[in-house]
Amino acid sequence: MPTGGHPVVYGDLLKKPGAPTVLIYGHYDVQPVDPIELWETAPFDAVVKGDYLFARGSSDMKGQVMATINAVEAIMKTGDFPVNLKFMLEGEEEIGSMNMGNFLPQHKDLFKADFCLNPDAGAISADEPTITFGLRGLAYFELHVYGPPRDLHSGLFGGTVHNPAQALAELIAGMHDANGTVTLPGFYDSVRIVTDQEREDTAKLPTTPESYLQQTGVPALWGEKEFTPALRTGARPTLEINGLLSGWTGPGSKTVLPARAMAKISCRLVPDQDPAIVEKQLKQYLEEHAPKTITWEVKPLHDSPWAITDTNTAGVRALDAAMETVWGRKPFYRREGGSIGVVAMLQNICGVESGLVGGGLPDDNIHSPNERMHLPTWHKNMDAFIHFFFNMK
Repeated sequence: MPTGGHPVVYGDLLKKPGAPTVLIYGHYDVQPVDPIELWETAPFDAVVKGDYLFARGSSDMKGQVMATINAVEAIMKTGDFPVNLKFMLEGEEEIGSMNMGNFLPQHKDLFKADFCLNPDAGAISADEPTITFGLRGLAYFELHVYGPPRDLHSGLFGGTVHNPAQALAELIAGMHDANGTVTLPGFYDSVRIVTDQEREDTAKLPTTPESYLQQTGVPALWGEKEFTPALRTGARPTLEINGLLSGWTGPGSKTVLPARAMAKISCRLVPDQDPAIVEKQLKQYLEEHAPKTITWEVKPLHDSPWAITDTNTAGVRALDAAMETVWGRKPFYRREGGSIGVVAMLQNICGVESGLVGGGLPDDNIHSPNERMHLPTWHKNMDAFIHFFFNMK
């Protein structure tokens, strides 16, 4: 189905009048492979090593899409499918589902369902099944800083012309205070307060400060000290610098005072933040702090809304029971730090709640070289999806 960008792939099996309808969501696009020199295998040649399948998209999320297809196929080979079924596979999730906001309203009746099974999430670990009930939103920008109209000789003009790279570094350094709190004016005004109950529930998760240190390999954690790492990555908004570019970056030396500098900036947003308001807050910060020695420009790239799923829906209960059957333990519930724009779009446009699960693990190297999928967890998820479909009937 054309969207104005990469097409949406649709399919259905609607042979059970009166039975619930499950919409299966997935995306077939992937992140770039760069830096390709760090890959130990060819990124688009799937290679099995031990319990892992290495390839770009193996975990995020072609492997998860195949888990749903394999579960559906297994049921269809053994009898009637217990519920009605629809598939929505999009091709632009990794760039913010930029055309889905126009596409879905035109086809909202087609994609209506009782529940959406979305395996574009993951588990805390291979032994700890997880249901994600919240996603952060996203606002992504480029900040361009301009100085002289051309690169200058750093010896002739350094010290008398403000270097745009230095000005940019000073501006982005000031976007957090010493506590890691974002300093954009009004940034937290609409942020929903973390309740005592959520603090208690999150404290029960096995995601400890030590586990974050182990997963990331950093010497120490950073951020708002009044919140645990799990709350910082799920219930609190962030501002991150995703990339920097200025001046001479090739081999060897070139003594220039660059004409411009650029930073890619993303904000992860929580209920009830609005990407358009965050853009205004970023611009207000720059108006108040940018020196007169440079000019600047903010270019919005894309945004994505936050989403919270009702955990009392029949679909979530069916997932919960299915995962307990396969893993032999109740799943954990958590808010996820990432963003999947279509989840909120399905809620707001089609009235469909999503259950976010999947076989992705924290050490799968998603978005990085040597992405991999843990095959034993992948097989467990297939079994869980089979139980889920029968639990929904």
